[in-house]
Amino acid sequence: MAKNHTSKIELKVELDENRIPESLKWTAQDGGITNQEAKAMMLSVWDAKAQETLRIDLWTKDMPVDEMKVFFHQTLVTMSDTFNRATQDEKMTATMKDFCDYFAEKLELKK
Repeated sequence: MAKNHTSKIELKVELDENRIPESLKWTAQDGGITNQEAKAMMLSVWDAKAQETLRIDLWTKDMPVDEMKVFFHQTLVTMSDTFNRATQDEKMTATMKDFCDYFAEKLELKK
């Protein structure tokens, strides 16, 4: 029987004296990413035993608010795509995409 491959994703968070993130870096060797800088991240993990989502939301103190709005919008869009791939629920995916358009319109992200 062939041995399964293990892939590692690593996150490094540098904090200031008040434990506020100053820098975020991530590495995913299989994806060719090494110590790539990021300004924000969201990580969600499903705890099947507790039937709940655990999450880590971090952003650096120099993350501009306008970029945070774009980050959230793009995250919502990709969550819609992921939802569709996971469930094949086209009707709810379309509803989620409509909300993403509404979100972008209200934040004036789309002209």
